[in-house]
Amino acid sequence: MMKKLFLLISSLALLTACNDDESVGIMEEHTLTIENVNVLKDFVQSGAFFGEGNAEVNAPVVLPGQQINFKFHAGKGQFLMFATMYGASKDWFFAPENPGISLYDTFGNAMTGDVSSKIKLWDNGSKNDATGNPENNPISMLSEINAASLMKLSLDYNEVSSEFTLTITNTSGGTENETPFSPGVWVVSNILGGQLLNETPFYVEGQMSNPEITSIAESGNNEPLFMKVSQNTGIITGLSPALVVVYQGNVNPLFQLGQKDQGMGLKDLAQTGNVSVLKEYLESMGNNIKAVYMLGEAPIGPGGSKSIQIEISAEDKIAYATMFGYSNDWFYANSEGISAEMTGNITSQTKLFDNGTGINQFPGAGNNQALFGGIPMPENINIQEVSTNYTLPNVTDVIKISLN
Repeated sequence: MMKKLFLLISSLALLTACNDDESVGIMEEHTLTIENVNVLKDFVQSGAFFGEGNAEVNAPVVLPGQQINFKFHAGKGQFLMFATMYGASKDWFFAPENPGISLYDTFGNAMTGDVSSKIKLWDNGSKNDATGNPENNPISMLSEINAASLMKLSLDYNEVSSEFTLTITNTSGGTENETPFSPGVWVVSNILGGQLLNETPFYVEGQMSNPEITSIAESGNNEPLFMKVSQNTGIITGLSPALVVVYQGNVNPLFQLGQKDQGMGLKDLAQTGNVSVLKEYLESMGNNIKAVYMLGEAPIGPGGSKSIQIEISAEDKIAYATMFGYSNDWFYANSEGISAEMTGNITSQTKLFDNGTGINQFPGAGNNQALFGGIPMPENINIQEVSTNYTLPNVTDVIKISLN
C-alpha cells in the first residue's frame, strides 16, 4: 500500500513538473505603446529687461547714452523678438519686424556685431499722437523715423553653449527724436517640424493691437506681456523612433549606467535618433537577445503615439530607448529590465539619460543639435541621468509607455 502511495505521489509530482516545464518559454503577445504627451509651448525662452534710469528719473528706463543686455539661446531658424516703449510718445514702441531678428545666416553661421538695421518703430494705434486721446487704428510702422539711429543693437555669440548676448544702447541723445526706452520683454520661439510655433509673437502689422503690447506702448509697463509669454514658455521635444529589445539575464544590453558609450550604436540614437545601427548590432549578438524591434519610422511629435506587437515569455525582460529629440545626446530608457508581468503603465521605469558623447546645449535652442542640422561638440564622459540647470519637464510630462 505504501509503495502504491509513493508511486502515486511521484507520478503527480512528475506530472506537475511537466506542466511547469511546458509553461516555461511560452511566448505571449503584448502591445508596447509610446506616447509623446508633451504640451506645446510657443516659446523656448522668454524674459524681461529693465534699465537703470538715474536719481532724477525714478524709473527702470534706458536713458540716452545708457545700455542694457540680456542672454538667450537659439538655433538655426529661430528668431529673437523684443519690444520696448518709445518713451517720449503717446503709444509708440520699438520692435523688430515679425518673426524677429534672424540669428543665423543661410550657412548656419551666427549673426554677430551690429544688427541695428533690424529694429523698427511702430505706432500702436491706440492713442492720438498729438492729443493722447484714445483712437482705434491698426498697428503701423513709422517708416519716416530711422529707428536704427535711435537704438543700437549688438549681438555676441558663444558657440559652445549656443548662447547669444544682445546689447541695446540708447543712441537717441541729441537727435530730434531723443527718448528713453521703457522696460521690455523678449522671446525666442519654439520650432516644430522646421516651423516656428509663433511667427507673430507680440503684434501683427495692419491689425489691431492687444492689451499687452498696448500696456508697453502707452505706459512702458512690461508686466502684462511678460506674464503672458511666461505662461507660454517651456522646453518641448519630439521623440525618435524607439528601439525595443527582448532579452534574458540581468544585464541591460542597451547600456550600463556609469559606463561610457560602447560605440555599438547608442550614440547614433542619442545624438540623431538613428536606431538602425544599434538595432543591427543587437541582432548580431544572439545568445541572450531574443528579439529586437523598432517602434516607428519617424519622430513622434507632441500628441503623437506609436505601438508595436512584441512577443515575450515569462523569463524574458524588455529594454527600450528613444531620443529626447531636442537635445545633443539625451535619451529616455529603462536602466532595469522590465518583465512580462509588469503590464499597464510602465512609465515609472523610465528615466532621462545623458549619453556623455556630446556637449549639452539648451534643449530646443542649441545650434549643434540634430534638430537644427548640427553635430554635437564631442565629449567623453560616463552615461548618467541628466543633471542640468535647465527647467526640464518631468519624464511623465513628456513620455508615456504602456505594455498591454
